[in-house]
Amino acid sequence: MNQTLFDLTGRVALVSGAASGMGRAMSLALAAHGADLALADINLAGLAETAETIRGLGRRAAPFMCDVSKPDQIRGLFAELDTAFGRINFLGNVAGEGVMARPEQISLDDVERTWRNLVLGRFCMCQEAGRRMIAHGGGSIVNIGSLASITALGRGHIAYSMAMGAVAQMTRELSTEWSALGVRVNAILPAQVVNPGLEKRMAADPGLKDQWLSGIPRGRLGRPDDIAGLAVLLASDASSWITGALIPMDGGNLAMNAGGTRRYVD
Repeated sequence: MNQTLFDLTGRVALVSGAASGMGRAMSLALAAHGADLALADINLAGLAETAETIRGLGRRAAPFMCDVSKPDQIRGLFAELDTAFGRINFLGNVAGEGVMARPEQISLDDVERTWRNLVLGRFCMCQEAGRRMIAHGGGSIVNIGSLASITALGRGHIAYSMAMGAVAQMTRELSTEWSALGVRVNAILPAQVVNPGLEKRMAADPGLKDQWLSGIPRGRLGRPDDIAGLAVLLASDASSWITGALIPMDGGNLAMNAGGTRRYVD
C-alpha cells in the first residue's frame, strides 16, 4: 500500500467546533497525520487547549473565535485564515446546534435559530472554503450531518431534522457543482455521540440510554474519537474518488430493522 495516501503534511485544515467533542477529535487526528490547523469555536478556553495540544504534535495551530450562525464572523474568519495560512485544503464543518421542541409548540424563532446554526452557517463556511479551493485547484469539505439527515427521530427533533436534511442535500448539490473543479464534498452522519448535552439528556431520562442502545448493534454509544479515521480518510488522497457521499457513523443503527434485535454478549 502507498504509505503516503493518508499523509496530510503541508496541508491546511479548518475545523469548526474545535474546542471539544468531534471537532476537537477531528482536529487532533488531522494534526497527527501532518496537517496544520485553523481552529474555530465560541469556546475560547477550549480552543486554546486544542491549539496547545496540536502544537505539541509539532504542527501549526491558529485559534479563531467564530459563531457559525453569523455570516459576517465566518467571512472574517476566512480573511484571518488567508493572512495566517494563505490557503485551505480541508474544511471540517462541525459546529452548530439545534433547538428541541415538539412541532406543534416550537416557535418560528427557534426554527430559524436552528436553521442559521446548522444550514446557513454550514453553507457560508462551504462557500468561503469552496471559492478558495477552486482558485487553488481543489480541496475536500466534510459536513457533519446526522442520521436525522435521512431518517426521522421524533422526540422534538423537528427543527434539527429539517436542518440536517438540508445539510445532506447541500452536500450532494455542492459535490455535483464542484467535483469537476477539484473540490470534493462529503457528509458524515453520526448517531448518538456522547457529549455534555447528551449526558444531560440521559441524566434527565434514565431510560434514554437503553432505548438508544437497543437500536445500535455495536452495543455502545458513539465517542468523539470515532470520527478520527473518517476525517483523515476524507481529508486525504485515499478518498480522491469519493464525493457526494453520506457516510453513517452509527454503530450499525441505520442498517438494523426496527424489529431487529442486536445480539447481546455476556
